[in-house]
Amino acid sequence: MHIIIDSLEDMKKLASSLAVQAQTNDVYLLKGDLGAGKTTFSQFFGQALGVTRTINSPTFNIIKSYQGHLPFHHMDCYRLEDAEEDLGFDDYFYGEGVTLIEWPQMIEEFLPDSYMTIEINRVSETTREVILTATGKRYETVLEVLS
Repeated sequence: MHIIIDSLEDMKKLASSLAVQAQTNDVYLLKGDLGAGKTTFSQFFGQALGVTRTINSPTFNIIKSYQGHLPFHHMDCYRLEDAEEDLGFDDYFYGEGVTLIEWPQMIEEFLPDSYMTIEINRVSETTREVILTATGKRYETVLEVLS
């Protein structure tokens, strides 16, 4: 599914639409270049889950967890290039919450079999193209509801 986002409000609507469908063990992979809007998307997603704390990029911590309607785990794996060590990812992927991963390509071998990929491409200063790809039946259903 391809979506054109022309404003922060549009990005918030998309993130909220996905978050309201979120269930325990959901995993969302966020791809895009630096400055594409991955952290902004994450902030809107977390807010829609009821997180009241400030959500910022966990680049130096790698994983930050927040409490909302569901626990929300925000990962930034940018610094894990060529990582060969499992940092306990399964505890997040199969635990009680929803996990959103920025730079998932850095930990591909540790990812679960089922997830939603959200690729954000910068078209202009204010416009983004978002490509949603479902991997697994759960996320095919999410896309059906979204469309």
